[in-house]
Amino acid sequence: MEIGFIGLGKMGANMVQRILKDNHQVVVWNRSSGPVAEAKSKGAIGSSSVEDLVKKLPERKVVWMMVPSGKAVDENLEILLGFLKTNDIVIDGGNSYWKDTCERGKKAAEKGVLYLDCGTSGGVWGLKNGYCLMYGGNKTAADYLEPVFRTLAPENGYVYCGESGAGHFVKMVHNGIEYGMMQSFAEGFEIMEKSPFNINLTKVADAWQYGSVVRSWLLELAVSAFKDDPKLEKLEDYVQDSGEGRWTVQTAMDLDVPAHVITASLFTRFQSRQNESFAMKVLAALRNQFGGHAVKTK
Repeated sequence: MEIGFIGLGKMGANMVQRILKDNHQVVVWNRSSGPVAEAKSKGAIGSSSVEDLVKKLPERKVVWMMVPSGKAVDENLEILLGFLKTNDIVIDGGNSYWKDTCERGKKAAEKGVLYLDCGTSGGVWGLKNGYCLMYGGNKTAADYLEPVFRTLAPENGYVYCGESGAGHFVKMVHNGIEYGMMQSFAEGFEIMEKSPFNINLTKVADAWQYGSVVRSWLLELAVSAFKDDPKLEKLEDYVQDSGEGRWTVQTAMDLDVPAHVITASLFTRFQSRQNESFAMKVLAALRNQFGGHAVKTK
């Protein structure tokens, strides 16, 4: 299959490489030219603009966008819709908010363009291991793209989730679950790190990979992190979020679902970014006021 690919960041560039290795033809474009040159060295066809990319594709155009959610998706989609025709296909493989995806799908449909949303998981390891793909939109278009999905994913690692927006909805929930799993591991390892025993966290995490009910790829990554820095002394205790956890919590509220663990894990990330917590100061002050409990002062 021949496919256009917009966005050659860490994930996008690796996805292009994986597609090329399975003998598909890929026409690429990126805002900066360096990644385009790198992709060309791997066998891709370069382009100088979105218009140039579209012109280099066959009669039925297929364009995969791998750009940051929000403005970048809208800008690229707007340009693409100016050049694409009926039954051409656009795939948004980034982490877009599912409600935005639904609106973009309607906008594309007005031009006769088929819009697929594909939640993509695998990170920087996807080139080697494959990407788990969760996609939604027109089923006929999704079936047409199956050769590419099959190339990108490991065996049984891709799933059609439903109509437009369903793929990004499932990926949002996937990331929310990931927040909770990561937070649970983080708390468990801290309990062991602070214990009166000299526990080797690397060996424990590694042993848990064999037969334990908590064995997982996340645990495998923890082993790798501990091997590099056993006490994680090189890291600041600051954790960013991509937005997917926020969307999951908001959607849970909209659907009246009590998502305790995911919500708590999201708020813990917020707390990690505070140099000082005013809320904690208020708590200390109140305990001192009503009970005369000791406080620490600067």
